[in-house]
Amino acid sequence: MSKPVAREPQRRNARSNRARILATARRELGRDPDTTLEELARAAGVVRRTLFGHFPGRAALLEALAEEASEVLRSTMASAAEGPGPAEPAERALAHFMLLLWPVGDRYRMLLALARHDLGAERVADILAPARAEVTAILQRGQRDGAFPAHLPPAVLSAGLEAMIVALLEQVNTGALEDDGTRATVATLVAAGVPRERAEKVVESVSPTVPGPTTPED
Repeated sequence: MSKPVAREPQRRNARSNRARILATARRELGRDPDTTLEELARAAGVVRRTLFGHFPGRAALLEALAEEASEVLRSTMASAAEGPGPAEPAERALAHFMLLLWPVGDRYRMLLALARHDLGAERVADILAPARAEVTAILQRGQRDGAFPAHLPPAVLSAGLEAMIVALLEQVNTGALEDDGTRATVATLVAAGVPRERAEKVVESVSPTVPGPTTPED
C-alpha cells in the first residue's frame, strides 16, 4: 500500500505564492490602478496559471485585498484598544488613533482609486465602519468633556473627517501630498475644532508613543 504524499510543502508554497501575489498587487496597483493580471503575475514572479489558480479574476483579487485591509484594520484597532484608556484626553486619543491608522490607509490607498469601478464605495465604507465608530466615540467624549466644540453631532463630524482623510489619501495617490500621518492628524484635530497650534503640540507629543503599523510583510 503506497504512503500518502505529503502535501504540507505544497500548501506552504501555495500560501507563499498567494501572499506574494497580494503584496505585488498592493504595490503595483498603487502605482497604476490599470495594471493587468498578466502584468501582476510577471511582477510577482509567477506564471499566469498560478495567479488565476488563486484569483480567477480581477474582482476576486481586489476582494482578497479588501478583506486583507479589513483584517489589518481590525488588528490595528485591537492594538489601539491596548493603548491610552478612557482617561486619556480626547484630543490625544484622536491623535493616537489617527497616527496608528494612517499607515494602514496609506498601504491600501489603491483601494480608494479602485473603489467606484471595481469594489463599489459601499465595500470600502464597510471596511472603514469600525474606525468610523471609534472616531465617533472619541468625538462624543471630547464634546462632552469640552475638548472639542459641539458644532456638529459626533456621527456627522466623524463622517466628515473620514471624507477628508480619504481625500488626503487620494492626494497621496496622485503625488500631490507626502505625509507620514503627522499632517493628516493635525488637519483632523483642527477640523474637529482644536486650534492649530494646540493640535500641532498634541500630535508632536503623541507621535513617539505610537507603535509601528500592523501590516502584512511584503
